[in-house]
Amino acid sequence: MTNAIEVRDLTKAYAHNQAVDGLTFDVARGEIFAILGPNGAGKSTAVEILEGHRTRDGGSVSVLGVDPATGGRAFRDRIGIVLQAAGIDKELTVGEVLDLYGSAYSRRRPADEVLAMVELVEKSDDRVSTLSGGQQRRVDLALGLIGDPELIFLDEPTTGFDPAARRRSWELIEALASKGTTVVLTTHYLEEAEYLADRVAVMASGKIVASGTPDELRASADAGTVIRFTLPAVDAALAGLLDPLVGNATGRDGKIEIVTAKPTADLAHVTAWAVSHGIELAGLSVESMNLEDVYLRLVGDEVVSS
Repeated sequence: MTNAIEVRDLTKAYAHNQAVDGLTFDVARGEIFAILGPNGAGKSTAVEILEGHRTRDGGSVSVLGVDPATGGRAFRDRIGIVLQAAGIDKELTVGEVLDLYGSAYSRRRPADEVLAMVELVEKSDDRVSTLSGGQQRRVDLALGLIGDPELIFLDEPTTGFDPAARRRSWELIEALASKGTTVVLTTHYLEEAEYLADRVAVMASGKIVASGTPDELRASADAGTVIRFTLPAVDAALAGLLDPLVGNATGRDGKIEIVTAKPTADLAHVTAWAVSHGIELAGLSVESMNLEDVYLRLVGDEVVSS
């Protein structure tokens, strides 16, 4: 399978801030590729370069076989972009907005088809200003789809959606990819990336600090099982609880988290210790690490500082 995107040693700096610092990655055609990272990690700058909306300082970029810096209108005719805020005239009706934006594309989808895809058929004649925040976000998504793109960039596409609408949007994105559309997704919903993405790149300080499938990221982060519980205020010495553990324990305000490769042994020790001291462990749970756990381990310090 040929690649939709090929990036080699991409750099971009603003004054003394190295926003993008030597990025190298590929995105296959028909793949859903998620870029994650805290605010200031360089995600937006990197994606804007891929879209052709920002120049790079160094490196090479190929998107659909074209350098986006020089691709011009013919290149933009092949991509769709869903920004966090589209800046559309909210006094236009939904149908008028789609007609206006659709006129810029040579392979536009029928407006009725796009409205059905984003579940806004009944809102076609309503002014955008009268829609709820979630419905306006669906209009933004419709604008990204109206040109029938080969590649679509989705920047926080489901912000403002209720859980049911978010899940239906995920199904729409999956359906696009299944028909060959390549999707580049940036999101702060780690569950969204875990559900949708074929592969994930985690950025921090302008670099990719980890990449791969969600399963590969869990493995590369030495991810194991997470035991969580809350301790009441106790007089018992916690050394007897923590020292014998196989895994690594962290805690704050009585909330304990143990990441372990030996969950059976550590759980048996924790529960035996609690029983011997007559203590109930509130909220005791044992779960496999998810993508959010891995992400926080990779960029936790940057999340706190941003």
